[in-house]
Amino acid sequence: MYLKKVDGPRAVTLPDGTVMSAADLPPPETCRWVVSRKLAVVRGVAHGLISEAEALSRYGLSEEEFHEWVQALMRDGAEGLKATSGRKTKN
Repeated sequence: MYLKKVDGPRAVTLPDGTVMSAADLPPPETCRWVVSRKLAVVRGVAHGLISEAEALSRYGLSEEEFHEWVQALMRDGAEGLKATSGRKTKN
């Protein structure tokens, strides 16, 4: 069996014991960023599966946008990654 040479690890173990591999990252042509896809990219970078520079390049993200995702996740958990999480509704 032939394994393609890749930079960095093929898989990483997350703090909860689950294993995350490159197959768990969204495809490079992703345009619609739902919570699960944002979370996968942030976790992949945080745990060394993919570098931040590679993630920015692969997904066409700005540093500012990526860092907003990281801050939202740290501040509010996965709920903070929702597109509407920053909006306040009036009753």
